[in-house]
Amino acid sequence: MRLRKWLTMFLTVVAAEGCLHASRAVAAADASTVSAGDTAWVLTSSALVLMMTVPGLALFYGGMVRRKNVLATLMHSFILAALISIQWALYGYSLAFSPWHALIGGLEWAGLSGVSASEAYAGYSSTVPHQAYIIFQCMFAVITPALITGAFAERISFKGFLVFSILWTTLIYDPLAHWVWGVGGWLHQLGALDFAGGTVVHIS
Repeated sequence: MRLRKWLTMFLTVVAAEGCLHASRAVAAADASTVSAGDTAWVLTSSALVLMMTVPGLALFYGGMVRRKNVLATLMHSFILAALISIQWALYGYSLAFSPWHALIGGLEWAGLSGVSASEAYAGYSSTVPHQAYIIFQCMFAVITPALITGAFAERISFKGFLVFSILWTTLIYDPLAHWVWGVGGWLHQLGALDFAGGTVVHIS
């Protein structure tokens, strides 16, 4: 009788422990599952940031210059949306977010090599596909140099503007984004938090 009692207690404990491990495994699996809602919101937010640049900043800065320079000022924001998107896909995202060094990312994801359109990268977001995260970050890479264009409106050639934008994004924005947001970035390792771009966007 006593043996049956101990055996029942033992099996109950084993079953409870098994259920606990199973629930933990399910929770871990759920945490790494791509969420349609999270993905939709990230893409919506990306579209809103893009609208801040085009037409937002374009019209804002265009309304502050003389009539003869309105078109050129509008084109600053429009061309940056295309130019920085290409730079971001070719090597910008990799320099800013791939884990390599505390000061700069590597070229592991250059040309979006190895970046999944359906699976998440847990280092940045466990519920959003990696490419959706890239699009979200790309919008901030676009709007940051667009913010600068108000400082030299009417005082720079279009060719000089293009060269400056590529060099500035590559040499200033990408490393700073890696420091704060990138896995392995030195400020990130110190515990720096930047949810709204106050460090990466506005300080740079």
